[in-house]
Amino acid sequence: MGSNSKNPVISVVIGSYNRYKFLKETIKSVRENGIEVPYEIIVIDGGSTDGTIPWLIKQKDVITIVQHNRGEFMGKKIERRSWGYFMNIAFRSTHGKYILMISDDCLLVPGAVMNGYNLFEEKLSEGEKIGGAAFYWRNWPEDKKYFVIAVNGQIYINHGMYLKDALEEVDYINEEDYMFYCADVDLSLRLVKAGYSIEAIEESTVEHYNHANYQVRKSNRERYQQDDLHFKSNWMDFLGPNPNSSIIKSEIIPNDKIANKSFNSFYRRRKIMRFFCMNLSLLYHFCETKLLVFINNSISINLKRLK
Repeated sequence: MGSNSKNPVISVVIGSYNRYKFLKETIKSVRENGIEVPYEIIVIDGGSTDGTIPWLIKQKDVITIVQHNRGEFMGKKIERRSWGYFMNIAFRSTHGKYILMISDDCLLVPGAVMNGYNLFEEKLSEGEKIGGAAFYWRNWPEDKKYFVIAVNGQIYINHGMYLKDALEEVDYINEEDYMFYCADVDLSLRLVKAGYSIEAIEESTVEHYNHANYQVRKSNRERYQQDDLHFKSNWMDFLGPNPNSSIIKSEIIPNDKIANKSFNSFYRRRKIMRFFCMNLSLLYHFCETKLLVFINNSISINLKRLK
């Protein structure tokens, strides 16, 4: 079933910034996932400058939203807005009963979307108040197992599917307290606090490439400490002063062919760059040492001549 349907059941939302080559693979994994119900793809882009936006405009099955979140305009620096503000623009624009959230450095393993959809339909038909389905994921190629993460035993959604009505009830992502980190955990906990369940689904898996666009990731990590403090303060009564995170691993054996096909060229390029950088660094230190020895010897010789 193609996207751009008149009455989509599932809205796939992808947040993106300067990951043109990765985003193409992410969208391809959505298109080839075997989705059997009407769906739409919405990409919210943070003002990419790497060719992403011109490419997105040509994708007639993708709804593209641009929210310039970095850089300068008319001689002034653009005020950086939070990840929650950014993603909520797309979430509020969706038309589906369900919202599937993935990142632009991820691949949906075939069948993941329909497995999540079927879980929701089954649980809702049984009268369960389910608000979210957490997809198992891993960092490729480092992790050999898929996993989900829980805080004080409560699973939260890093990549996965939400019931849109549930998101509306809790007023979507908290835009004010978190710049980037912890907002996804906060959202899952607010759903639980509102009486919804969050379930992990082993049959829905995601491959994540952890080394895409290091500079973007670095700028986000610089804000982690402040976000973490806000999270602990907001959830002190619910989680206690020192919430514990735990990893729940899946017994499903990953098929490396899927990630290899899309990510391997990026991974090889990164290894080559690291190799050259490491050797250049060694060469620099070698030359620096030799230069210092040469300078010291020259000084010693000149001092002897002066005597």
